[in-house]
Amino acid sequence: MNIQLLAEKIDTAAKNAQAVAQLTHSTPFDVDTAYAIQKASLERRYERGESFIGVKMGFTSKAKMEQMGVHDLIWGRLTNKMQLEQNGELPFSEFIHPRAEPEICFRVKRQIDRAITMEEVKDYIDGVAAAIEVIDSRYQNFKFSLEDVIADNCSSAALVIGDWHSVDTALDNLKMELIVDGETVQSGSSAAILSNPWESVIAAARLGEKYGQVLPVGSVIMAGAATSAVYLKAGQAVSTSVEHLGNASFTVA
Repeated sequence: MNIQLLAEKIDTAAKNAQAVAQLTHSTPFDVDTAYAIQKASLERRYERGESFIGVKMGFTSKAKMEQMGVHDLIWGRLTNKMQLEQNGELPFSEFIHPRAEPEICFRVKRQIDRAITMEEVKDYIDGVAAAIEVIDSRYQNFKFSLEDVIADNCSSAALVIGDWHSVDTALDNLKMELIVDGETVQSGSSAAILSNPWESVIAAARLGEKYGQVLPVGSVIMAGAATSAVYLKAGQAVSTSVEHLGNASFTVA
């Protein structure tokens, strides 16, 4: 198996906004190989000048895990090119079939290079914020297997982060809404994120240690979606409202 060739295929699909067939249709591989492909594809981005800024967690809904037949979270890497300014623009033409979902984001204050516990997690984080993640599978029809989506960097595409708040802000059962053109299109609770969004930080540390990804000071952890994702269209104004954490927003250009 040529990991570099598979990484080039998925990276080129993302760079050119051109969907491709699932990689596993022609080359079956396991989860560890999928993460190796993800890492190789991101290294291509780094070579083009992008820099690592954090990770996003996926399958943080137990219902989603059951639906996909898996028993652990998945994660992808985020780069500076993916991050939009608050109230910035998302260039629709650079994506294939983007969707948005409301999230909570954490900011790292102390390098995370090992698994950590709930008792010490706040020693490693200095801020929490409302956020929106934009996902965009590079596969045709947004269809993929577990291995395919991991290789495709867990559909990571873009993100916007609102104002930072204290780590002592209560995060249990916060109302979270996704708003498009002034209308609430999805509504949920932060409890949908592993019953406690802090669990996503612990999972990020554990999986980072397993796959050799250090989370440096200033990097971010996107905790996972609280609702289903919503397809985006050019011209839309998109925002999230998270109880106690405020808003994050962008427009689709």
